[in-house]
Amino acid sequence: MGSIEIVWSNNFEDAMTKIAVMMETFPIVAVDTEFPGFLHNTPRAASESERYDDLKYNVDRMKIIQLGITLFDRFGVVGGVWQINFCNFDPDLDDHVSSSIVLLKRNGIDLVKNKRDGVDVYTFADKFCEILGSVGDTFHGLYDLAYMLKIVIRDELPSSIMGYVEHIGHVFGRVYDVKFLAKYCHGLLDGELGLEKLAKLLDVERFGEAHQAGSDSLLTAATFSKMKGIYGLPEKMFEGFLYGISARIKRPRPLVVVLPPPAPPILLGYIR
Repeated sequence: MGSIEIVWSNNFEDAMTKIAVMMETFPIVAVDTEFPGFLHNTPRAASESERYDDLKYNVDRMKIIQLGITLFDRFGVVGGVWQINFCNFDPDLDDHVSSSIVLLKRNGIDLVKNKRDGVDVYTFADKFCEILGSVGDTFHGLYDLAYMLKIVIRDELPSSIMGYVEHIGHVFGRVYDVKFLAKYCHGLLDGELGLEKLAKLLDVERFGEAHQAGSDSLLTAATFSKMKGIYGLPEKMFEGFLYGISARIKRPRPLVVVLPPPAPPILLGYIR
């Protein structure tokens, strides 16, 4: 692994061009987001409806701060890692949880620089949608996908779980959730653990700083590849399931079937 490319407004176009080119060879996309906390914390025993209501409440009211993208292939070879800093969040004006902001700052996120030099979320969304449209399917975790969906549709999240699942299928296509996969792997605590703990159990080393989106997306990619290697996970069986939601995400069937690209991309994420 070489380095994590830090993306600001001045190198954004170049970064997105690289991502588009690299996606042709490295079609699996591991994603992580950093955002300003949880206004509503969801109890472990909450129903799916309550869990989604909290998700919608939090995501509708808060703004994404940072996005990590790691591209890799089916053999676990990494093609590149990008950490995109967004300019839209203002801690003086926007909803946030103070303890979460303290944690992000402690781990190296400079909110002043983000606001001054960061990328506009809608500029990113337009470019990212162009990339997804040019190469086919993609993939990813509950809150990470929710923040990405919010900026792509430029609106609040759908009012129901089924609406959310349908939108994710339309926009991102194929989705895998590492935390959901861990439920079915012996020795991984039925998925009741965080990404850091999961990586340690699998003896996967972190590159970069925790609670920074680039490093976390790379760790997600590495744990996914390690789990596949150890447990021989059948991808089709787990495709479209997110931890905490039973409805399966499916890409809508086209009315006209055409020859697909040789290596459709997959979007991968980890639910917090």
